[in-house]
Amino acid sequence: MTINVYTEQTPNPATMKFMVNKLLINGSEDFATKESAEHSPFAKELFKFNFVNGVFFASNFVTITKTEDAEWPDIEPILKEFVKGAVESEYKIKEVTTEEAPAFEGSDLEVKIQQILHDYVRPAVEQDGGAISYKSFEEGVVTVELRGSCSGCPSSTITLKSGIQNLLQRMVPEVKEVVSNAL
Repeated sequence: MTINVYTEQTPNPATMKFMVNKLLINGSEDFATKESAEHSPFAKELFKFNFVNGVFFASNFVTITKTEDAEWPDIEPILKEFVKGAVESEYKIKEVTTEEAPAFEGSDLEVKIQQILHDYVRPAVEQDGGAISYKSFEEGVVTVELRGSCSGCPSSTITLKSGIQNLLQRMVPEVKEVVSNAL
């Protein structure tokens, strides 16, 4: 199989989404620091580039965060070529993968919130090169974590309040607010 890599800009100017025509991972993995990539041969190699500041994998893409001094026109072709080679060489994203289909936990209300996030919000957030995960629901407040290009993105607050909060409030009247522990 020939591996094709194409890039997409994300709402976060510091991140670029590198799409491939192959499933890389079920679920997602976020490596916000070089140290966190210790058990990911793929991410570890990416961090060897001095202009890579963060790596995030989900389904068929890797979102790469660059350092402030790097310019996309200079580094995009280098990263594109590297991602192609790494996928062709079958670099592992995680040395041990035990991730299965999502198992939702908690009260019926919490399970319903997690299901909505998984079915409706996750695909949209992944399209922008990011990921969202449920953390908690207490006293009407849903706490989520935004990763990948959503982490530190200027428009993530708008997405959180206008998109995710409105959707959850319509579908689960008990939800009063949605907050992120990454903002």
